[in-house]
Amino acid sequence: MTPVLRLPPLLLLVVLLHTTLFAEVRVAGVAPELLLLVAVAAGIAAGPQRGAVVGFAAGLVADLFLTTPFGLSALVYCLTGYAVGVLQGSILRMNRWIPLVTVATASALAVAGFALAGAVVGQTHLISERLVTVALVVALLHGILALPAVRVVRWTFGERGLPA
Repeated sequence: MTPVLRLPPLLLLVVLLHTTLFAEVRVAGVAPELLLLVAVAAGIAAGPQRGAVVGFAAGLVADLFLTTPFGLSALVYCLTGYAVGVLQGSILRMNRWIPLVTVATASALAVAGFALAGAVVGQTHLISERLVTVALVVALLHGILALPAVRVVRWTFGERGLPA
């Protein structure tokens, strides 16, 4: 089975998990952003181009469930997947724990980037005192889920040999 055939069912499964099971998993009132996690994991497991493509696709799916301007999540997730993919080649292969830290850091930066990009297009309500809490909790939850996410995305793309 090729990655083109594996990616849509993966995104469908992630959306189902995000809107059902993980919608109830909250820490300080914040749930993990599983579609963002998939974008970051794709950058780690499959490089910048695939990270950007998966990020864009996952972001478009996420935008279907949000009231923010359509394409905002796609933009942020695409850039995040690409940036993580660029870093993975030189930095992420050094130790097993570096991908965990990278997923957490990239997730926190993506949450902040989403709020900032939203403010640029008139969604000023996204920037509040709660933004730091949301970014930190998403980072923590994604750090916990990082290894399974990277393994699933690696299976999706048939990649081998990367740490996780």
